[in-house]
Amino acid sequence: MNQAINLPKVDEFLEELAAIQQTGSKRIALLGSRHIPLTHQNLIEMMSYALVLEGNHLITSGSTGTNSAAIKGGMRADPNLVTVILPQSMKRQPRESRKQLEQVIHLVENPKGDDLSLAEASALCNQEIISRCQQLICFAYHDSVTLLNTCEEAENQRKIVTLFYLD
Repeated sequence: MNQAINLPKVDEFLEELAAIQQTGSKRIALLGSRHIPLTHQNLIEMMSYALVLEGNHLITSGSTGTNSAAIKGGMRADPNLVTVILPQSMKRQPRESRKQLEQVIHLVENPKGDDLSLAEASALCNQEIISRCQQLICFAYHDSVTLLNTCEEAENQRKIVTLFYLD
C-alpha cells in the first residue's frame, strides 16, 4: 500500500488546460513519416488545410509523405501561414520535393546539416520546429525513433502533443 503515485503538479494541469482552451490562432507543428499511404496523405492535407483556414500558423519540414501533404494543404489555405524548416539545404532535398518547396514563402534552409546524416539533421531540425510551436501533431510508426524522440522532447517542453500511430 506504500506505492508512490507520480501525478503531475497542479500548475502542470493548469498550463495544459490553458493551452487547450486557448482561442485564436496557434503555432502548430505537423511532422511525420515519409512512408505513408496516399489515403493518410489526403487526410493530413485536409487537416492542415483546415488548421490554416482557421488562422493557425503551420510549421513543418520538407520531406515527402506527411510533411509534403501538410505543405500542400496549408499552402492551399494561406501560403503566408506556412513555414517549412529544412534539415539541410535545398540542394540536398529530393528532386520531387524541390518544386513544392520553391513555392513556400517562409522557407528556412539549414546548410549546416549538409555534413550530417539525414537522421541527425532531421533531429536537429525537429528541435528547431518544436521550439517555435505551441502544439505538435505527429504521424509516426512505433519504430520511428527520431519522431518519437521529438514527441518526447516536445512533451518535456510542455507542448501539447498529439501522436498518431500509423501501424
